[in-house]
Amino acid sequence: MAKSGKSSFEWEIIEKVKAVRLQKGLSQFDIASILGTSSSFIGQVEVMNHSSKYNLDHLNKLAYEWKCSPKDFIPQDAMPEEGWEAF
Repeated sequence: MAKSGKSSFEWEIIEKVKAVRLQKGLSQFDIASILGTSSSFIGQVEVMNHSSKYNLDHLNKLAYEWKCSPKDFIPQDAMPEEGWEAF
């Protein structure tokens, strides 16, 4: 999936953040306000074919605001990507 701008691993994280956002009834603007970014950045993050994505500081800040762990946004198991060779 790397050709699309985001890896499967990155997309899984984005989907987890988005699920919490929607569960809490928050808009992209609300998330942007928490992170100190623009709502257009959040929109780009939530689109698969754009290269924008959350960084670790973003995940940490969201976890702090939502009183959870940054680990809650990260997949439990490793996710192989297209083109990786098994050793």
